[in-house]
Formats: sequence, C-alpha cells, structure tokens
Amino acid sequence: MSRVGRSPIPVPGGVTVTLDARSVTVSGPQGELSRPLPGSITVRQEDSTLLVERPDDERHNRALHGLTRSLVANMVTGVTSGFSKELEIVGVGYRAVARGNSTIELALGFSHPVVVDAPDGVTFEVPVPTRIVVRGIDKEKVGQVGADIRKLRKPEPYKGKGIRYSGEHVIRKAGKAAK
Repeated sequence: MSRVGRSPIPVPGGVTVTLDARSVTVSGPQGELSRPLPGSITVRQEDSTLLVERPDDERHNRALHGLTRSLVANMVTGVTSGFSKELEIVGVGYRAVARGNSTIELALGFSHPVVVDAPDGVTFEVPVPTRIVVRGIDKEKVGQVGADIRKLRKPEPYKGKGIRYSGEHVIRKAGKAAK
C-alpha cells in the first residue's frame, strides 16, 4: 500500500471539509478550494482527519492513491496558510514594478516592458525591484504562474542574467578563452 496515500490528513480548527460523491471542497480562513476525485478513489472523514482510500490494488488505483492524498493535503494547507513562490531578477536594468496586487510590469532587456496579469486567486508582491513574490491558496496556480514568469527570461549560463527562483543555483559556463 502507498506510504503517502496511507497517512491521514489532519484538519486544523477553522477548516471545514465537504465530501460529495465525486468531489472534495475545503474552506478555511484564506478561501475555498474544490477538486473532483479521480477514478474510484474515496475520501472519508474521521474526527479531525481525512483518510484517502482505494478500492483495490490495481495499478491505476495505486497510482492515484498517493496523488489524491497529496492534492487534498495541499488544499488543506492552502486554505490555512497559503503558498508562495519567490523569484529573483538578475541583470543590469532588469526590474519589476507592481501595478496593484494583480499586475506587474517587467523590464527584461526587451524593447518593450512585459506586463504580467495574475489569474484569479493569485497575487503579486514586489518588495524590492529585483524580487517578485507570487502568493495564493492553490499550489498548482502559484507554481504555474511562477514558472510562466521565469520562462519570460530564463537564467543564461554565461553571465547568469534572467529570472530565477529564490535559492536556485545556475551552473555557469566559461566564456571564450583569449589567445
């Protein structure tokens, strides 16, 4: 049996879980998330914990067991504390400017500024012009928006310029050797 899928999900106080036939809805102080359950995986609530169960040991159900448990646990974490992704901008003249909570304008060495709008449930913070913080309650959305921003100007290996995740190590290459 899956070690991940077998472990119970603790539900903290202030979080309510609604179980339908084929979906799970979790609401808490940060907001509300809902997700359909894949295949024949079931979720049941005992006291203040959630248990994810599979009907049999078929390959397809085993594959979905741990995945579903992780997705539901991320929903509970998201509505209680939320998720964030930090990005760093490296390069002379590269900067970010916040235009409210849902829009940022990036100067990335192109002939025009790049404007990024946040989808619903995601907000941007720009504490300093070379740092962007993406926040939200849905871990998938936060990660995808962070990846989309990074994709605008990936870190290049020669000078290290571009947008990278905070703490990401970029392997540098040697430039041309002089004669």
